[in-house]
Amino acid sequence: MPSKKTGSTKPNYRIEDGTLFFIDQLTLSDVSTFGLKLLKKIRRYDENELKIDLNAVSKMDSAGVVFLDHLQAHLPRKNTNVLVTGANENIRKILKTFAKPQEMTREEIERTGLFERIGRKTYDFRQDVIGDYLFLMADLAYWTFVGLFKRKAQRKGEVVNQAVNIGVNALPLVALISFLIGLVLALQSAAQLRQFGANIFIVDLVVIAMTAEMGPLLTAIMIAGRSGSAIASELASMKVAEELDALNTLGLNPVRYLVVPKMQASILTLPFLTLMADIFGIFGGMMVAYFYLDISFFVFFHRMADSLLLKDIITGIIKSLVFAGIIVQTGTFFGLHVEGGAVGVGKYTTRAVVTSIFLVILADSAMGLLFY
Repeated sequence: MPSKKTGSTKPNYRIEDGTLFFIDQLTLSDVSTFGLKLLKKIRRYDENELKIDLNAVSKMDSAGVVFLDHLQAHLPRKNTNVLVTGANENIRKILKTFAKPQEMTREEIERTGLFERIGRKTYDFRQDVIGDYLFLMADLAYWTFVGLFKRKAQRKGEVVNQAVNIGVNALPLVALISFLIGLVLALQSAAQLRQFGANIFIVDLVVIAMTAEMGPLLTAIMIAGRSGSAIASELASMKVAEELDALNTLGLNPVRYLVVPKMQASILTLPFLTLMADIFGIFGGMMVAYFYLDISFFVFFHRMADSLLLKDIITGIIKSLVFAGIIVQTGTFFGLHVEGGAVGVGKYTTRAVVTSIFLVILADSAMGLLFY
């Protein structure tokens, strides 16, 4: 039995006095019937304004909406004003649902004021960055504490492995840089102290500066560049490769499974690295005092015993614990929020290192005001 023909024999459109009238339906089957013919007419349309009247349209689908956008793109004049009118409520909903997003023109972008842009950036930063960062801080702090007692969700020996990677392997670099910083610090100060006959105070300067300030700060900066970047790139690569989604599918919390061992290892090793930085920095200053200011090792150690305070050592250790949390958390934050595939991995790793160093220096300044 032959199928019944459903197509309408009436014209589907007409153009009168700068207005394009569509009739009955504007669906995929209708567009495929008259679409090419109408496009040829539209390419010859040479008026400044085109009205599209949808008052007689009773049915429209996504193909019809796309066809309307296609019509506007084929107008010979790019500045032709197109006005869609006469659509009923159902047709307006379809237009809103399937319409192509309008891009901001250059004039609209330039019309946005400076303070409006600053306010929008500030609001987005508070909503999207600070909120997520604080949530990650709470989540990481909780699982780090719980992980001390419940280790079922962690790989056996992972904390030790991370302690070796973050702490033990970084020891030669930290020792070398700290020695050179202590040496340069003493060398730059020696010339000034010698003018006033205050050579012995080089001991106080090097000891206090290294234990209370330079030791923990230098260690944190080096660990941020070395281990912070490794944490960010590892997590970013896993997210791009959808390995983090696989962990979630298996019922494993990525923060607890991957990040908590790094946090525990950093908290364990950074105080020891800080103490080693203090020792090598003081040793570098002692070399300058011996060869440049004629201060013997015995005199140096005797003076160091008088100037070295337990408060400065404890202050440096507290700073190192805070810095450890900042470095791991910042690397984790940028690693979990990576966008843009492989290119984004490098970009977000760089952001993680820069932000970690900035936050470390900011925290060091705040604790310096607090402790002194």
